[in-house]
Amino acid sequence: MKWDLSQLVESADPDRVVDKLERMVEDAERFAAEHRDKIDTMSPPSLKAFLEARDELFVRYEGVTSYCSLLYSADTTDPLTKKLNDLARKAETRAEQKLAFLDIALGQLLTSRPELIKDPVLAEYEHYLERIRRSAPYLLGESEERLVLAKDENGVYAWSFLQGEWLSTRMFKIMVDGKESVLPYGQMVGLYDSPDRELRQRAISTVYEELGKDEIIWSGALRAICSDHLQMCEWRHYPSPLAPSLLSNDVEQEAIEALMRTMKRSASVYQEYLRLKARMMGLPKLGNWDIMAPLPSAPSKSYSWQEAHDIIVAAYAGFDRQFGEWVEGMYSQGHIDGEARKGKVSGAFCASWYAGKSAYILQSFNGRTYDLYTQAHELGHAVHDHLAERAQRPSNFHMSYCVAECGSIFGELLLTDHLIQNAESKEEERGILAYVLDNFGQAAFQVSARYCFERSLYDAIQSGIFLDGEKVAERWTKARDEVYGDTVEWMPMMKWEWAMKMHYYIPNFRFYNYPYVFAQLFVFALYRLYKEQGEAFVPRLRRLLEAGSSRSAAALAQEVGFDIGTEAFWQKGIDQAEEFVRRLERTL
Repeated sequence: MKWDLSQLVESADPDRVVDKLERMVEDAERFAAEHRDKIDTMSPPSLKAFLEARDELFVRYEGVTSYCSLLYSADTTDPLTKKLNDLARKAETRAEQKLAFLDIALGQLLTSRPELIKDPVLAEYEHYLERIRRSAPYLLGESEERLVLAKDENGVYAWSFLQGEWLSTRMFKIMVDGKESVLPYGQMVGLYDSPDRELRQRAISTVYEELGKDEIIWSGALRAICSDHLQMCEWRHYPSPLAPSLLSNDVEQEAIEALMRTMKRSASVYQEYLRLKARMMGLPKLGNWDIMAPLPSAPSKSYSWQEAHDIIVAAYAGFDRQFGEWVEGMYSQGHIDGEARKGKVSGAFCASWYAGKSAYILQSFNGRTYDLYTQAHELGHAVHDHLAERAQRPSNFHMSYCVAECGSIFGELLLTDHLIQNAESKEEERGILAYVLDNFGQAAFQVSARYCFERSLYDAIQSGIFLDGEKVAERWTKARDEVYGDTVEWMPMMKWEWAMKMHYYIPNFRFYNYPYVFAQLFVFALYRLYKEQGEAFVPRLRRLLEAGSSRSAAALAQEVGFDIGTEAFWQKGIDQAEEFVRRLERTL
C-alpha cells in the first residue's frame, strides 16, 4: 500500500534532486531573458512557439517538484522530506519570480491586440488566451508580483504547512475494545463511522476537543489568511473577495448564485433524509456522531486492499473497459499510497503527473466502506488526468476546480451501481444507499454551509470585527444550522469543526469549497443522463473529461445540453438525490 515515487525523478539521490531544482531556477532565468523584450511584438506563429516552449519548461521540471511535495506528504516528520519540500517550494518561488513578467506581458499584448485570441494559428490556445485577457486588469507590475510571491512563501504557505503538520503529527489517546490506544489522526478518522455508537462519539469528541485547545492558533491563521486575501483584492482592484476564485475556476457568478439559491431552497431534502436515517437507526434525533455512521441493519464489512482493488477496477470496467484498464494501471505501477501511519498528511488527494501521463494517489486506507469510496473517488481523478493529459497541452490541461471533480464523483456513482448490483440482501442495498446520501449531504449541503461561513468571515473583517476563536465558531455554527435545522444534536466541541478543514488554509485558493457543491449537483445531473442514455453516454463523458481546461464549465455543460446559469439545471442534481431517498425508502 505504498507508492513508488522514484519514477518521478532520474535519481532519488538528494544531492541530484537539489541540483535539478537549481537547474529549474536557472532555466527559468534563461527563458525569461530570451523572451523578455519579444512578447509585445509577437506574431501568431511566434506566440504559439512561445506557449509551446513554456509548456515544455513546465513538463521538464514537473517530476522533481512533485517528487519533493509527495515525499513530504507521505511523511511530514522525516527531516529529509521536510528539507527537500522546503527547498522545492523555495526554488519554485524563485523560478516564478523570474517568470513573473510573462502573464503581465501576455495580458498587455492580448488587451492591445485582442484579435490574436481568435487567430486560427492559435486555435488550440483560444480559451487559455481569453482567460489571460480577462485576468489582465487585476495583475500588478512585475516588481510587485515578485514581492507578492516572496510574501506568500513565508505567509499563507506557512499557515498551510502548520495546519497540515499539526494534524499529521498529532496522536490521540482513546479507549478501543477496553484498551487504551494512542492513534494518529488518520486512524482516528477511521473510527468516525464505527458501528459502535459510543466509540465513534468518543473518537470525534477527542479530536475536536484537541482542536478547541488550540483555537487561538486556528483563529489567528484564518484572520491572517483572510486579511491577506482582502488586502490583495484591494491592491488588484477585484470587485469582491469571491472574484479571484470565479476567474480561477472559469465560472460566472450567475451560475454560483443560482447553485447556492438551489441549495438553500433544497435544505429540506437533506433534512428529510436525516430524519429518515434517525428512524432507521431507532433514534429520536441523530447526534452529530451519527451523521456519517452506518445503519445498524447494514452488514458490517471490512475490505482488504486486494478486495478494494478488485471491486473498484470492476466498477470502472463496467462503464468502459478502458477506464478499468487505466485504473488497474494505477495499482500495478505503484502509484497509490494507502498505508495509515503517523506523519502522513490527513485526507486524500490525487496529484497529476502530466509528463508521465499518469497520477499519484494518497489516502489512509483502513478497510472501511469510506475508504473504498475514497479510493474510487481519487481513481476517478486519475482517469480524468489520463484522458486530459493525452488530449491537451499543459496550458489546457489543469482543470478548474468546478470541473476537476467530475471524473471522481462519477466514479463514486459507478462504484455505487456495482455494489448495489452485487448486494446480497435488502439490508446491504439499504446500507449502500444510505452511505451515498450521507456523502452527498456532506459534499453538497455541509460544504455549501462552508461557503456561506467563508463569506461571513470576509464580511466580518470588512465590518471591523475582530475574529477570535469564539466569533469564528459563532459564524460556523450559524451557517451549519441553516443547513441542518433541528435534525441533529451537536456536541459542544463541534463548534471547532472549521479548524480542521484544510481548504480554508490552502495557499492562494480562497473559496475552495463551492466547486465541490458545483460538482456534486453537476455529476448527479450527468448520472441521470447516463441512466437515460446507457452506453451512448460513454463517449460524451470521455469528451468532457478530455477537454481539460480548454473550455469553460458553462461550455462543457452546454455540450451535454445543460445551462448552469439556471436554478432549473441545478434542480436536476437535487432530483437525483431525491430519487436515491425514494429508492432507500423502497428498501424498508
